[in-house]
Amino acid sequence: MTATLLTRRRALASAFALGVSVEFLGRQALADPHSQSRKLVIIVCRGGQDGLSVSPPVGDAHYAALRGAIAIPGFEAANGALRLDDTFGLHPALQTVHALALKGEARIAPAVATPDRERSHFEAQDVLENGATSPYAISTGWLNRALQALGPRSGVTAIAVAPTAPLILKGAVESASWSPGGGAEPDHRLPAILQDLYAQDPLLGPALAQGLATQGMARAANAEVNQEMANANSSFSESAPQGLTNGPAAAGYLRRGLPEARKIGLTLAAFMTAPGGQQVAAISVDNFDTHANQGASAGQLAARLAYLDAVIAGLHEGLGAEWSRTLVITATEFGRTARVNGTGGTDHGTASTALIMGGALTRGGIVGDWPTLAPAALFENRDTRPTLDMRALFKAALRDHLGVDRRALEALVFPDSAAARPIEGLVA
Repeated sequence: MTATLLTRRRALASAFALGVSVEFLGRQALADPHSQSRKLVIIVCRGGQDGLSVSPPVGDAHYAALRGAIAIPGFEAANGALRLDDTFGLHPALQTVHALALKGEARIAPAVATPDRERSHFEAQDVLENGATSPYAISTGWLNRALQALGPRSGVTAIAVAPTAPLILKGAVESASWSPGGGAEPDHRLPAILQDLYAQDPLLGPALAQGLATQGMARAANAEVNQEMANANSSFSESAPQGLTNGPAAAGYLRRGLPEARKIGLTLAAFMTAPGGQQVAAISVDNFDTHANQGASAGQLAARLAYLDAVIAGLHEGLGAEWSRTLVITATEFGRTARVNGTGGTDHGTASTALIMGGALTRGGIVGDWPTLAPAALFENRDTRPTLDMRALFKAALRDHLGVDRRALEALVFPDSAAARPIEGLVA
């Protein structure tokens, strides 16, 4: 057995010890160097993320009164919003995103929404991921159909940070799934046994080999970042927003959640920068359904935003020079009500904020129009009014960043979306 084959066998055999699950049925393609030089990451923030806290419009005359106790303080206040312009800031937990914004590598779309208006988690998440105008209209995801439009010759492949591929990546094009987590120590003979068992199977043989190889890559990536993460707890505690340290729940995120979130970003970056690594990724970040005790600069939502920020920090750090060719977009199924409710939270709303980041991003101000929070401007007298179709943002990323053909965007990726024209000038 050659040294190369021995190394590969060891990598495969060690993969099960990582305790992650993987789906990968990919095949080698003739790579297009231009397509492979670009990277796209979609972060789905599940639960209905409150856009008015992600990018608080503290300069809007109606903001403070609508938000009451959950209003983020102004720019000059302790634990106040991190200034973007005279109207908008970022939540103080989004320190990495703000640092990127100061370099021209992060922007906001403060009034963006999918076509869905029913405010149901299940239906709205389906629309967000299927790319249609109504829930359950299509059983595949728009990101998978975009890969289909690019074709196998592009060499562009995808990975989901999830136990199995979410709807956004389900479809005809096969993708990998990586889920961080532990598990029981396996019998290390099992990979070799399975490989022998499925050696002649034209479907399961290649699938097993590719899946084990992906797990092996995950183990190697984790080994590379573990030493660096040994000092992560203290560094995150020192750099986290001061208000976030108030209360045991927030402190728990500082001790455990933030280093783990950063590690997720670092490990995903290792996947995407490895030889033959994926160029497209989808990540899910959960628990944004803040009906009660949402908090302002500190509290429940602040902890979740700090977690999101730490994932982005790890991704930015891990990608290194590749960040200049990367675009990262956060999206959620809907926003929250403009008014605080009686339990110190917010209810299901309509428009929210998308964060758009990366070295491939064009410098500029907000993306889309700001409708204001004036009473007459609210959608159904309760929500931030949408001024930008989420599909217009996704179309711009797919067309101008990955090179998906405009005709394919209209016919295959986002059917019945001609009115949602791609944003011009978003990508450098």
